Amino acid sequence: MTSSSESPSFAGKVALVTGSGRGIGRAIALYFARRGADVVVNFFRNRAPAEETAEEIRALGRKALVVKANVGEMDDLNALFAATQETFGGLDIFVHNAASGYNRPAMQQKPRGWDWTMNINARSFLFGAQRAAPLMAARGGGYMVAVSSPGSVRVLPEYVVVGASKAALEAITRYLAVELAAQNIVVNAVSPGVVRTEALAHFSTFQDSTLIDKVVQATPAGRLVTPDDVASVVGFLCTPGAAMIRGQVLWIDGGYNLPMRT
Repeated sequence: MTSSSESPSFAGKVALVTGSGRGIGRAIALYFARRGADVVVNFFRNRAPAEETAEEIRALGRKALVVKANVGEMDDLNALFAATQETFGGLDIFVHNAASGYNRPAMQQKPRGWDWTMNINARSFLFGAQRAAPLMAARGGGYMVAVSSPGSVRVLPEYVVVGASKAALEAITRYLAVELAAQNIVVNAVSPGVVRTEALAHFSTFQDSTLIDKVVQATPAGRLVTPDDVASVVGFLCTPGAAMIRGQVLWIDGGYNLPMRT
């Protein structure tokens, strides 16, 4: 295990984490703050958790900016980066964590749900990167990390539009990694397995309380992934030690997806 004294330092850095009021996004925001970064906390619907995250960041002696923005709307997305530039003058780390979607079988999906999901989960990373890149280039480079899902390549119940959006997100990651390399901007993605957060409540599959136990039993690591597990990997991808990892999707699932199941 790595001790806190050996943790990477992000002193003097600015990190923007979308969807960072709760769950995985909150853990990522606090990870960077604990290691010296100032953080832009983004939310869309629930201000109170975002403000609580910001207060925790400030209690660590770091600056926090809370910005309400639906990243699926271009005006909101542009306002988010404009506020970041105005407050901090630049950006070093952009973590695309915000996600949404309509969980229905493929034959019951509707165009509105498709557009909503694709815009928030995939389009916002591409156009957010367009806004983030010049802010990073002006500071000598930076890091971008997108949070994907195994549903990008696995067929999960009622997950078709989210899965498609995550597949698009991973493709965008690869293209950005190549195009932005010349500006010293490193781009990757992570794909967490089942993480015990409030988001699980939106999946009918996980309303069966015994299913979580079955997932744990089927995970070689012997436990579920935690938000802090995800944050640690995201943090590593934003360090010089990960400079030669480009355009990759790192699975964080404790080995759950490795064994063949019948």
